[in-house]
Amino acid sequence: SIFAISAGITLGIQLIGFAFAYALQTEVFYDVLGGLNYIALAIFTGCVSPNFGARSIISTTLFVFSRTWLLLFLAWRAHERKGDARFDDVKNKFGLFLVYWIVQAFWVFLISMPMIFINSSSVDDGLEPYDYVLAAGFAFGIIIEILADVQKALWVGNNRPGGFCSIGVWKYSRHPNYFGEILQWWCSWLFAYGSPGNRVLWWFCIVSPIFTMHILVNIAGTGLTNAEGKNLKRYYENFSNTYSEYRANTSILIPMIGYKFVPVWLKRTIFLDLERYEYKPSDKQE
Repeated sequence: SIFAISAGITLGIQLIGFAFAYALQTEVFYDVLGGLNYIALAIFTGCVSPNFGARSIISTTLFVFSRTWLLLFLAWRAHERKGDARFDDVKNKFGLFLVYWIVQAFWVFLISMPMIFINSSSVDDGLEPYDYVLAAGFAFGIIIEILADVQKALWVGNNRPGGFCSIGVWKYSRHPNYFGEILQWWCSWLFAYGSPGNRVLWWFCIVSPIFTMHILVNIAGTGLTNAEGKNLKRYYENFSNTYSEYRANTSILIPMIGYKFVPVWLKRTIFLDLERYEYKPSDKQE
């Protein structure tokens, strides 16, 4: 099936990438091959799709645009930082380094599943009004992520005025890039609903947005867990008053105005501004 071949392509790309990366003791291939893997799946599933209609065209185009931006941005960032510190103590350890590449293979394949589901459908029933809303939501997520990445890069290039980024979309969300990423894959999964196919398989494709959220919300060393909590120490030590005000007035994910008026119980639930992301007194002693 298209799903099985796509999984094989993904595993093959990542294992070949690992082999070269380990042999050369470098991480420069990691993000590049992640991005190229996405594009390879889009090309493959688009070419073999039994009915590449309007839904497939929209889904695949948005997918390619999203992942191409991610590829270019991560490649640029790695170049600017002259490497990726995540791999400093990893790339010389065969088993651990391999795990990183296997995890990337899972992430690439799981995120791609809604697009693969659409492109594997043999029937195109056309688009409903809600499909246009979901496609617009997908595009909006891409735009938000690009704006966030570019604005943050410009702020860093301008010697980080103010000590923390609060310009552009960062004025309305503490992590607009993560919001854009999460929004894209929820919209992608819901957009796939209108594609005729196995409903059980469609429901299984929900792992795409859920896995993305899990990585960005829960996993240590990435996303919110890496950006919040004890890692806020530099802000509270150097910009305590201004950062405290910014944090109180700014949503953790969803860009919005009036966040300070949102009840705490809603912040701790629907808005995902969880207590574990707070900078606690115990953090100051670490």
